[in-house]
Amino acid sequence: MSENSAAPDTPPSGTPASGGTPSGPRPEPIRFFGTTWVDHDGGYGLRRAGVAVGSLAAAVAACFVLRFAYEGLEIADVGGLVGALVIAMFSICSAIAFRKTWEGFGARPKDPSREDALRGLKSIGFIGSLLAYFVRSLTEAPGEKLRRAEYETARAQYEKRRSTRTGNPAARKRPKRR
Repeated sequence: MSENSAAPDTPPSGTPASGGTPSGPRPEPIRFFGTTWVDHDGGYGLRRAGVAVGSLAAAVAACFVLRFAYEGLEIADVGGLVGALVIAMFSICSAIAFRKTWEGFGARPKDPSREDALRGLKSIGFIGSLLAYFVRSLTEAPGEKLRRAEYETARAQYEKRRSTRTGNPAARKRPKRR
């Protein structure tokens, strides 16, 4: 399924209806939303509600899975210290994953290699990432504010470049030299 929710015959935002080349920068699609975040069309509200419900349901299901895993540790009688370490590990990793995911909605990472290094930690704390996705989807599509700012900046730069052109520079008359 395509990330763009528009019908196949409908050009995405920023392209002329004639089917020609794009007129300016194109918006970056967001997972589950495509480019519907630009004009809030194509079922944007329903998608946001679906993402909110889905991420919360996934977080609740993950908590049940972790509970069963913890009960398995109790049945194995590994001791109170191991149980406390498991709880602390998932809690800390979830908090860090929530924070990093939340920061990712507002700004691009400054150091991509550091983000790659934190991938394992964010995988362990996946519940925090799911909760960040849920909370953000209550107000907007996760990452919409960042992408909207980037898209508006790109559109403004494109319009500025386009409006400053005065035509074909090769066709200008050159002053005669004496």
